Amino acid sequence: MRRVWPMPDPLLRPLHAEELEQASALCLRSKAHWGYDAAFIEACRAELTLTCNDLSTSEVVVLEDGTAIIGLAQLRIDGAQSELEKLFVEPRLIGTGLGKALFAWARDAAERKGAARMVVTADPDAVPFYRSIGFEPVGEEPSGSVSGRMLPVLGMDLRQSGPGG
Repeated sequence: MRRVWPMPDPLLRPLHAEELEQASALCLRSKAHWGYDAAFIEACRAELTLTCNDLSTSEVVVLEDGTAIIGLAQLRIDGAQSELEKLFVEPRLIGTGLGKALFAWARDAAERKGAARMVVTADPDAVPFYRSIGFEPVGEEPSGSVSGRMLPVLGMDLRQSGPGG
C-alpha cells in the first residue's frame, strides 16, 4: 500500500446530511480520474449525487483526513443481498489502500446484517480493483447515466473467505 497522507490514519464515520454536497463532489472528481470529459461527467452528475434519501435508505460512510472527506462508500442491504452502490476515493489517493479500507467496512456491515452476497455495478476502469478484492464478473447492466452504455456487474459470496475477507 502506498501511503501519501502526512497524518494519522483517516477516520471512518457516517456521512452527515450537511456534507452531501462535499461528498457528491468527491464522487464526480473520482469518476473524472478515469479520463472522462466534462460532458460525460455532467451526464453522471444525478446518479453520483448523494441525497438525504440515500442517508435514510442505505448506509453511507466517509473517510476523513482531519480536514476533508477523502473517500466514501454507500451500501444497500436487502435481506441476503447487498449492493455496494458507491465507493469513491479522492483521485490523488487512489492506490493507497483507502478503497480496500472502505470495502472492508462494507463487507463487515453487510455480513453483520445477514447478507450472504454483495454485488457492485462498476466503472469498467475499476474492475481490476474489484477483482483484486474477490469480486467476480456476473453480467452487465445499462448505465443509469449514459444511454447505450453497458456497465459490468460483479458479485461476491460473502460466506466464503477470499482476498477481501
